[in-house]
This record gives sequence, structure tokens and C-alpha cells, in this order.
Amino acid sequence: MSAAAVEKRHAWDHRSLLETAEEISEKFPGHRVEILGGQITVTPPADGPHGESLTDVMIPLIAAGLHGEESRVIQAMGVWLCSDQDFTIPDLSVVDADYEDHLIEYNSYDPAVFRMVLEVTSSNYRTDLRTKVALYAEAGIPVYVIIDRKHQRVHVLTNPHNGEYEHAVHAPGATFALPSSIGAEVKFSVDTLLRLKPAN
Repeated sequence: MSAAAVEKRHAWDHRSLLETAEEISEKFPGHRVEILGGQITVTPPADGPHGESLTDVMIPLIAAGLHGEESRVIQAMGVWLCSDQDFTIPDLSVVDADYEDHLIEYNSYDPAVFRMVLEVTSSNYRTDLRTKVALYAEAGIPVYVIIDRKHQRVHVLTNPHNGEYEHAVHAPGATFALPSSIGAEVKFSVDTLLRLKPAN
């Protein structure tokens, strides 16, 4: 899966860029259309292992009670970013339960309702590992998790400050816990999230 930059946004062209993004979404059902750094990016539908990794994350989050009265676990929910009025659509989010009261534009919500965002890398892994790190940190998203299938690592980024995160990297064989600030302390195995087969 690869993301292609489609069009550069000019300061005076905010509305037309969003209209272009919407038109692309209508023409390419199932593709993810985002505006990052003033450029429209279009990502084809995810593969099966990508979807399984999301399921492997969702099950423990839901079991920990994060899909309840206080918070919700949602796939492909738009975040309206503070930087250059961009928006992105993370693979998975944990958000405050009242998120519907905080719709901004283009089916994207105020970053203040996001407790955590998560991306599973595909061929456009550089976007998840670089571009989105800065954008999510600037927006103040408290926790950003990257299941990095390219490099066989799980990155947990926390405590955004001045556009940067504290960064922990977890290798195969490790287990880690997400911070309790998302609403519950949830533990994961790196091998499970990366869908690694046990050694013989």
C-alpha cells in the first residue's frame, strides 16, 4: 500500500483543497484520503495482515473497558490537526465518549478528544514514522502508537511537548503497557502485534 501526494495547498485555497479531497474520496471508495502538510495523500485499502494487527489491538482495548461510557475505540476516525489545517485518519483511536460534540470539518474531530492514535505501517511507513509524528505532537495527541511492520518494532510516543514526543521503542520478544492516561493500562506483546510466528 502506498500513499501518493496529489496536490499542494496554498494559503488562499483551503476550501478547494478540501473539496478536492472529498471528490477523490468519492471516486476511490475504500481509499484513505488525508491532507498532510498541505498535500492530499491517497492510500489504497489495507491488506489482511494490516487488518489483523488492528484486531489484535482492539480486543485488549475493548476488554479493558475502553469502549464504554467514558471512551470509545474507533477505526478510521478523522483528526483535524492544528498544523496548516491538515487532517489525518489514523488506523485506530481511543477517544472521549462525547467526541460527536467536537466535529470540526470533513468528518474530522478536535484533537482534544483523542486519548491515543495508532497507525499500522504499510509501504508508506515514512509518513507514519516521520510526518505524522510531528503533526500529532503539534496537535497534542497524548499517545501515538506505531506498529512498524517494516522495521519489526512497536513505537510508543507519549507526552507531547513543543512538537515532539518522548519515544519508547519495543523490539520482538518484548511486552509493554500503554500509559494509563488513555483510561486503562493495557499490556501488549510485540510479537502478537507484529504477527510474528514463534521460533521453533
